Order: sequence, then C-alpha cells, then structure tokens
Amino acid sequence: MLTPPPAVLAYRGSRRTDHTYFQRCLRSIERDVLRMGALVEESFRRAHQCLFARDLQAAERIPALDNQIDQYYRRIELDCATLIAQQAPVAQDLRLLSAFMQLVRDLERIGDYAEDLSEMGIKLFAYKPHDCMAEIEAMSFHAQMMLATSLVALADLDGAMGLTVKSLDDTVDDAYDRLYEILAYQRDIKGVVEPILLLGLAIRHLERMADHATNIGQRVAYIVTGQRN
Repeated sequence: MLTPPPAVLAYRGSRRTDHTYFQRCLRSIERDVLRMGALVEESFRRAHQCLFARDLQAAERIPALDNQIDQYYRRIELDCATLIAQQAPVAQDLRLLSAFMQLVRDLERIGDYAEDLSEMGIKLFAYKPHDCMAEIEAMSFHAQMMLATSLVALADLDGAMGLTVKSLDDTVDDAYDRLYEILAYQRDIKGVVEPILLLGLAIRHLERMADHATNIGQRVAYIVTGQRN
C-alpha cells in the first residue's frame, strides 16, 4: 500500500503556514502525479501489445498496475484536499491543486480503459484478426502519443503544448467515425459476431482515452494561464 510522502504526513500533523514548507508539499504531490502518469502510460502500452500483438504476458501485468494507479489516485486527491483545507493557498497554488484533483481522475479513467482493452484483447485471441486491425492500431498509437504529449506538458508546465493535444484529437475522432461505419454496417458476417462487438467497444475506449488525454492538456493550460479553454 502506498503511504503519503513524509512532507505531507508531517504537514497533516501541523498547522504550519511556512511558505517553503508548503511548496515542498506541493512538489511532492506533483511528483506523485507524474509517477501516476507514467504508470498509466505503461498500462496503455501493455494493453496495446495485448490487443495487437496478442501478448498475454503484457496483459497479465495490467491488474497490478491498475491497483497502483488507483492508490495514487486516492492519495493525491486526499493530499490535495488536505493542503487546500489546512493551508488556504493563494490563487495560483489553489488553481494547481484543483487542477491536479481533476487531472488525476482523467488518468485513472485512462488506466481503467487500458485494463478493459487488455481483457478485450484476450477474448480476441480466439479469432482471426479483422481487416481493420491496422487502422485500429494506428488509432491506438495516436491516442498514446496524445497522452505522452499531455504528460510532457504537465511535467514542463507548458500551457501551449497542453493546448496542442486538443487539435490532435481530431485524428482519433475521424478514425473512430470511419471504423464505426465499417464495423456497424459490415455484411455477410461468417460465424459469431463477438469479435465485431469487441472491436466496436475497443474503438470507443480508444476514443474516450484520447478525450481524457485532451482534458489533461487543457488542465495544464488552465494551471499556467488561469483560463479555461
């Protein structure tokens, strides 16, 4: 089980208002958010390997990763709420903490979707790869690139980079629309329809993962500028 950083533990037992001490607590939370982001990226990569390379070993690690992601999520939310309640931070720091609390929800959802994708991938092992798998794989790569870009923007607190993620989302949305048309209106299906249903769910999950990556980028821009986009 993850334990709170020493700085935050000490802070919880104190009503200190020392600004340097508060900033140290804040940096500790920032590091945890980036660690959580790295775990989500790994979970997404492993789900991709399971779905497109039929890699069972990649999928087997995902539940443990998801457990770590969930623990970070709960801890970061609690630590942010603690600092807000006890320290009454100034506007910029309050904006940062509030954005972190929203941002980790996006990360947690991406992690959940990755676990779902791996489960779909395992079910698809029994079937011949569909003709549209290459396009779905490209969609997945693009969504992963969006997540990576949003996390770099977060690490650098680069608001401009964060906003670029939204423009990247059009590619995923277009791919979803094309693939949905292919899967939903496919005729003369031989055998069971399960693989078609699973792929329909998979592209929806990828589209939602890209949306959450977009949210992260926009939250970074909000942290930097104070303006919602």
